[in-house]
Amino acid sequence: MMRLKGFSLFLLLQLCSLVASANYSLTGVVVDAKSGKPVVGAEVYNRTLSQLTSTNSKGFFEMKNLEAGSYEIVIVSLEYETLEKVVEMTADLDITIPMKEFSQELSEVVVSQRREELFALSRLKPVEGTAIYAGKKSEVVLVDQLVGNTAANNPRQIYSQVVGLNIYESIDAGLQLNIGGRGLDPNRTANFNTRQSGYDISADVLGYPESYYTPPAEALREIQVVRGAASLQYGTQFGGLLNFKMKSPSKEPIELTTRQSIGSFGLFNTFNSLSGTKGKFSYYTYYNRKQGDGFRPNSKFESDNFFVSLGLELNENTKLTFETTYLKYLAQQPGGLTDTQFRMDPTFSNRARNWFEVHWRLYALKLQKKFSIQSDFSLTLFRLNASRNALGFRGNPILLNSNPVSEEDFQDSDGSFIFARDLIKGKFRNWGFEARYLTRYQLFGKNAVFLLGTKLYRANNKSLQGPGSFATDANFDFFSLPDYPNQSAFDFPNKNLSFFGEHILFLSRRFSITPGFRYERIVTESEGTYTQVNFDNASNPISNVVLTDNRMLERNFVLLGLGLSYESSENLEIYANISENYRSVTFSDIRVVNPSFIIDPDISDEKGFTSDLGIRGKFAGFISYDVDGFGLLYDDRIGIIFDDRANRVRKNIGKALIYGLEAFADLNLIKALGVDSRQHKLNWFANTAITASEYIESEENNVEGKEVEFIPRFNIKTGFRFGYKNLLGNVQFTYISKQFTDVENSSTAPEGDNRNGLIGTIPAYRILDLSLSYTIQKFKIETGINNLLDEKYFTRRATGYPGPGIIPSDPRSYYLTVQFKID
Repeated sequence: MMRLKGFSLFLLLQLCSLVASANYSLTGVVVDAKSGKPVVGAEVYNRTLSQLTSTNSKGFFEMKNLEAGSYEIVIVSLEYETLEKVVEMTADLDITIPMKEFSQELSEVVVSQRREELFALSRLKPVEGTAIYAGKKSEVVLVDQLVGNTAANNPRQIYSQVVGLNIYESIDAGLQLNIGGRGLDPNRTANFNTRQSGYDISADVLGYPESYYTPPAEALREIQVVRGAASLQYGTQFGGLLNFKMKSPSKEPIELTTRQSIGSFGLFNTFNSLSGTKGKFSYYTYYNRKQGDGFRPNSKFESDNFFVSLGLELNENTKLTFETTYLKYLAQQPGGLTDTQFRMDPTFSNRARNWFEVHWRLYALKLQKKFSIQSDFSLTLFRLNASRNALGFRGNPILLNSNPVSEEDFQDSDGSFIFARDLIKGKFRNWGFEARYLTRYQLFGKNAVFLLGTKLYRANNKSLQGPGSFATDANFDFFSLPDYPNQSAFDFPNKNLSFFGEHILFLSRRFSITPGFRYERIVTESEGTYTQVNFDNASNPISNVVLTDNRMLERNFVLLGLGLSYESSENLEIYANISENYRSVTFSDIRVVNPSFIIDPDISDEKGFTSDLGIRGKFAGFISYDVDGFGLLYDDRIGIIFDDRANRVRKNIGKALIYGLEAFADLNLIKALGVDSRQHKLNWFANTAITASEYIESEENNVEGKEVEFIPRFNIKTGFRFGYKNLLGNVQFTYISKQFTDVENSSTAPEGDNRNGLIGTIPAYRILDLSLSYTIQKFKIETGINNLLDEKYFTRRATGYPGPGIIPSDPRSYYLTVQFKID
């Protein structure tokens, strides 16, 4: 009843939008001071109200609903000198603003500083397009500003300024991204709503929210990270939103960029893009080929990735964009290690027959419509057609190429026994649309912003499991073995309909509240059969039964949230929010047989909420900061525990409380020391998360009072970004403290124990990375050393693929990239 009242109150606020007052409008045209041509894409910032807009193709901008008074206006464009102007509003005002071209040579240091200046304005936006970020913990990674190993998608460097992320580091040059935060499992980024240019890219948002595709960092303009409060606009996940924004088309008719990279362990990466704008038509496309051998035996990989974005401006206020993505990759998996094996030789592998294959096809059609300066509409249609095949052994990592769940084998010519490999095939077919309408208006004489949206999502996915071939190659065809125990065939026809809304209410010029809601109707189904084979004590099959298992689970619920923002000055904002979260259990996980653990048949959905209270801004003109305290209550959290028969069981464990402090600071030492900033750059950054956690309720033995898994107490990244003229560099130190990997906070199992490698802590580790880039006209050279101190460490104990067991991380490695750009 309380939720219905809250929902009714929210709708009542929307009706109040008819109440308005007559204020003034500021319109203008920004032009080149010499030629008089319009300056396109200049950022126009109202410093007094912290409002931001940009000029269109004619150099035009407009700001409405301005009360009488003085306003400080700042205009910033990359190739022009920054202009500040004070305007007096006593009536509607139309002005022409000439801008002088930048007089300095555009060295890499200068370009970097100008882009950071532009970003400092754009990151203040409480509203962007048809999305609301006011009062939320949000972070943006400027990928084209990074100096790091983008050829290998190195997440430690790419996300170095996103606070508190826990990373599973892969050995396949970043083909898969595995990040989590605040106690959420990093595996395939499944606890984030993962999007590319605003549309879903994961396998199945509801039934299998894992991301097998990650766009190459070389193709990205920025990465948006919005924490748990994003649950209202983007989906119910605890992690929030992770949105990859592709590079925008060049303003020139054609721009060619080619990047060729080589690195340690046979790494070769070629990235080639074309981009341009001709009249009302724009395009951006790339092809990326990546291959390598890995630092362990049986670790080779190869991938091909193709992307096309075509844009057409139907008129000044309407744009249509079509995008398609294709990814194909094949990777050999060297398997996991026991603790003993890792200590002796982290490069060891005893899995020569494990393979992993992905085919990913994405399609999206986006309509962006501006009804007026106040109102925006967007409609996105998207579709996924994909497959994922996993082949190999997931049994005890100490046993060589064996499959202990299968008694089927044959004797090779040398007298040894070769076992059939386990094969799991997933096919993902889903489609959906998302529509958003956002309008700005006056409510009781104050500014207000109102967002309403809806999303429809349909999935029809399949999962097949059974015996693979006896060979060693990447053969993803099933082999006929009637008594093979791991056989199943399931369809997962999932449906989702949601409605959501948020409303920014400015109670004063500087203080706003943002209530929001999300209604969800979720129907998840499981239809199929599985084989139950029983064996006698001599491992002979004595019964073989095919069982049917059809299930349907329907949910209807409303999530509520509230955000607060107070900007005491241009350089200081206090923000807070609290939002409910929800994560549905996946039927696909329940019905795939894994020899490392079993599934509780009564496993159920997870729910809870996240909250933030933070302060962000600038101090003394040379320090940027964001300090945030957070709390996360996670009810019915799913984890793995041992039952009374020593079986590892995946089930609902109990209620977990996670809380901590996250802080980021960037100090511009050049400004602080008063050095000539036109030639030099030196910034020190510190990214620190201190997190505590506890299971506060549980019906399981030896759980209550334990720390939550996947949470290092200290997560620190710090370093220097430096430059001189066309030379840029970055040195970064990472420290991650010890973390547990299971709910009972188990210590490492003794040598000879079958659990050795599967349970235990992830020890603390320290990593140093160094990267440099140098630009010579149209050429850029990038090089660096990752894991400079050659730390031997790991970030993951896998319970299934790509293990099970410890997955060692890369030792010291080198890379070299040469870029050539024509525009």
